[in-house]
Amino acid sequence: MSTKIPVGVLGATGAVGQKFIKLLEDHPWFEVTEVAASERTSGKLYGDAVSWKQVTPVPDSVQGLEVHPCTPKLKCRIVFSGLDAAVAGPIEDDFARAGYVVLSNSKNHRLDPDVPLVIPEVNHEHLGLIPIQQRNRNSKGYIVTNANCTTMFLAMALGPIHKTFHIQKVFMVSMQAVSGAGYPGVPSLDILGNVIPFIGGEEEKVEIETRKILGTFNGKTIDLADFPVSAQCNRVAVEDGHTESVSVKLARKTTASELAELLRSYSGVPQQLRLPSAPEKPFIVMEAQDRPQPRFDVNRSKGMATLIGRIRPCSIFDFKFTLMGHNTVRGAAGASILNAELLKAQEILG
Repeated sequence: MSTKIPVGVLGATGAVGQKFIKLLEDHPWFEVTEVAASERTSGKLYGDAVSWKQVTPVPDSVQGLEVHPCTPKLKCRIVFSGLDAAVAGPIEDDFARAGYVVLSNSKNHRLDPDVPLVIPEVNHEHLGLIPIQQRNRNSKGYIVTNANCTTMFLAMALGPIHKTFHIQKVFMVSMQAVSGAGYPGVPSLDILGNVIPFIGGEEEKVEIETRKILGTFNGKTIDLADFPVSAQCNRVAVEDGHTESVSVKLARKTTASELAELLRSYSGVPQQLRLPSAPEKPFIVMEAQDRPQPRFDVNRSKGMATLIGRIRPCSIFDFKFTLMGHNTVRGAAGASILNAELLKAQEILG
């Protein structure tokens, strides 16, 4: 008899849902026992219903699972949501009201005042919103969200910097991989040999989500961080790995070497608790002037770390640097799984 916690995946046949299935294969704590998707695939076996786009085969453990509708009748209490934003909001609400713990990668509830938007290394204390959410919604279940894939690496890196030196301004330009657009994503004739300088809603997400993540839990809600974030987001012809060029203005003076050492030596709650999906080091600070690069670095630390390079003085702000991370692992499914691990380790899952 398995002692693992049974979990379900909502939107299991989609790009993010498939990544959940892949990352949860052989997980030491969780076992996928339920898969749910659109009515078009309901009633089929998962192996027959899914158009699998991962680099490894469909896990044997889920091949024969029947695909159910996305209704709160699944035989588990924890669900990972890879649902498209067009449908995620009400479905996730239904599951939470029915008593499920919903770990969501979708954007719909990230900015709800009573929903935690969590990066465990940065703002684990925001989980204090859970009992408030349950009271507000008269529910035994609840929703916890992870950040947008671009916000993830920016907010993760800014967390220790803000805590130590207090950020006053942030400017960021992203170069985002095509996998961030899902499947089939951006048409090849639009992206090959090209840069698309617009991703709908992305800049707004980065600018507000970063301030919520780095905000302060006041016992009732989150006070947003008190600095502006300006983001410009671009789609580029890279398969996996979002790269970001960042400039920051700080209230306290420091040096580039001190910033690098702060990030290099940083250890968060997931590392202290030795959570299964946590990278040994949240940040990999790279010394080579031409790194990080998606082609060579995106899978380091199994895609769960943020890679940082070129930390140097900025002639307009104080410092500038380059970030990179795996947008479909730490920037999506892996982030939700790490949030679930944190909930279990802190005995909040129930």
